[in-house]
Formats: sequence, structure tokens, C-alpha cells
Amino acid sequence: MGKDSLPFFLMVMVQLGGAGTAIISKLVMDEGMDPFVHLSYRQIFATISIAPFAYFFERKTRPKLTPSALFLIFLCSIFGVTAMQMTYLIGLKNSTATITTALANLVPAITFLLAVLSGLEKVGLRTKAGQAKVLGTILCICGAMLLSLYHGKVVIGQLRIHWKYSEQTSKNIEANTHGNFFLGPFLVIISTIVYSLWLIIQPRVNERYAAPYSSTTLMCFMASLECVIVAVCVNRDKTAWSLNPIRAISVLYNGIISSALAFYLMTWCIKRKGPLYVSVFLPLLLVISAFLSWTLLGEKLYFGTIVGSILAVIGLYGFLWGKKKEICHVKEEKVLKEKNQLTKIGLELQFSEKTNVNPNQSFTNAQSKI
Repeated sequence: MGKDSLPFFLMVMVQLGGAGTAIISKLVMDEGMDPFVHLSYRQIFATISIAPFAYFFERKTRPKLTPSALFLIFLCSIFGVTAMQMTYLIGLKNSTATITTALANLVPAITFLLAVLSGLEKVGLRTKAGQAKVLGTILCICGAMLLSLYHGKVVIGQLRIHWKYSEQTSKNIEANTHGNFFLGPFLVIISTIVYSLWLIIQPRVNERYAAPYSSTTLMCFMASLECVIVAVCVNRDKTAWSLNPIRAISVLYNGIISSALAFYLMTWCIKRKGPLYVSVFLPLLLVISAFLSWTLLGEKLYFGTIVGSILAVIGLYGFLWGKKKEICHVKEEKVLKEKNQLTKIGLELQFSEKTNVNPNQSFTNAQSKI
């Protein structure tokens, strides 16, 4: 497998795994599993899964953990895991897997808005790149509004495939009692905002504690404690923590595949292809989730859902195109600056030769100006 095809294959697998997370999580929550308990188990298994990577890959290179780095990791555990996944799961419980994964396309646009508001990024409306980012953000928001507030007619009805585990979800969809269609998307949008905050904080963690597996293990461990505390406070019924086969499969799958393995594969792809390459595959998650929801859960696809999803995907790609143009422009300016500096050095060396100045001294002076 070539260098270009391997990252492509791995990112497709990551999106397939993410779609599986949405489907199986929706399944067990409709079957009666408490979302707070589900999330607690997920983080416990995620911590156990990621810890070996931290031990074997970073035991010799792990830097000293300072109080400031520990505090940032704590913030990441709240924003990136506990708050984000709680709002996501409750939103999923009150919505559908298709709408939930469609709203995930908002993450780059919301991150851009938060970065602009905090002064970390400039809009640049005079450039095509800036205009594309703004237009893409607007389309993403319009798509999210349409997904949240409008359904319209049923475009694709239920597929009559009998799967015993999805009987309750199919009944809920048939009776239109599977949740609050405003509350669900609203909570998922909140989860994307919180997740975007985590994306802004996370780079600071990488700067102060350059051990991604160790920091992720600590983050998941803290999130495990936070989720267990919240779950115990919200639901004091001990039977809520019991695991039947499908619930056990769900928490193991979400903890190992969706957290530990997905993090490792995405980190590997980001190092080789960059974060924009990883973001391009987000719409694939929507397509796979919609297909699996239709075939396995008996979900109906509404006109508003389809149009809103298309707007969100177009907005995402428009934003990513603008971001790519901006990165290329920055690189071109950097290369041009270096070229001008080298030209200046060459002219100074020629001048020193003509005026009988020591070339080595001139070269040293020129280097100090770079």
C-alpha cells in the first residue's frame, strides 16, 4: 500500500468507526441505558486502552508535568470529554444519528469563529481565502439551523430490515417519540462549541507537555472521575450500571475503537498529511451514518435533514478550501522573504569583494541579520 493510499484508507476506517459509535450509542440508549453511565464506562475503557501507548512510547521522552500543564489537561478533560460528550450523547438520545453526525461538520467553522473572537486568527475579508472561510461558516450555520428547526416531508422512508437489537429504536421512529427534535440538535450544537473550545486549548497542552499519549491518558482518567461523579449524582439506581451483552459491546467499542484507536490513527495521519486532510473526511461520517441508520435503525430521511446536511458539507469544504489557500499564501510569503534575504546576502558579499572587505566578516554580519 502506497504512502498516499494508506492515510486515505485509515481515515475511511476512522469515519466508519465514528459512524458505528453513533449507531450503537443510539441503540443502547433507546434500549434504556443511561447516557451518563454509558459515558462513564466509555472513559474508563478509553483510559485503560490508551495507557499502554503512553507507557511504551513515551516513558523515556515524557517531560516533567508542571502544575500549569496539569491544569490545562484538567480543562481539556472538562471541555474535550465530559461536557462535550455528555451534551453529544443526550443530544443523540433526543435526535437521530444522521442529524448528529451532520452537525459535526460545524466544528471547523465554530473553531474559526471562536479563534477570531479571541484574537487568535484574522478574518481577512479582502482575500479570497478569507471570503471563502466566512461564506463556508455561514453555510455551515444555515445548514445547522435547517437541521434543527425544519423537517419537511419524508424523502426516504423506513427500510424494513428486522434486527432484534434495533426494535425499540425503530418503534420510537415509527411513533415519532424518539426525542425532542429541537432539544437534540441544540445540545449537539452545544457539544460542537465545547469541542471547538477544546481544540483551542489543546495546542497549549502540546506546547507545555509534549507527550500526546500521556496527556490523553491523564485527560481520559480525569474525565472518568468527572463522569462517574455526575452519573452517581444524576442516577442513584445501582441497576443502571449493569451491562447486558449489547451494552458491554457498546462501551468496549466506544472506549477502545472510537477513543484509543481513533486517536492514534488520526494523530498518525495529522503528522503525515496535516489537520486539513483529516477534516476533509468529516462528510464521509455523515454518509455512512445516514446509510447505517436507514438500514439498521429504520430511520426516515426528511427533506430538511438532506438539504441541511448538504449545506453543512458545502460550507465545510468551502471553509477548508479557504484555509488551504491561506496556508499556501503564508508559505509563499515565507519563501519569498527567505529568498530576498539570500539575495541581500549575495549583494553584500559582492560589495565586500569590490571594496576589499574581509568576505568572512561580511558573511557573518549578513548571517546575523537573518
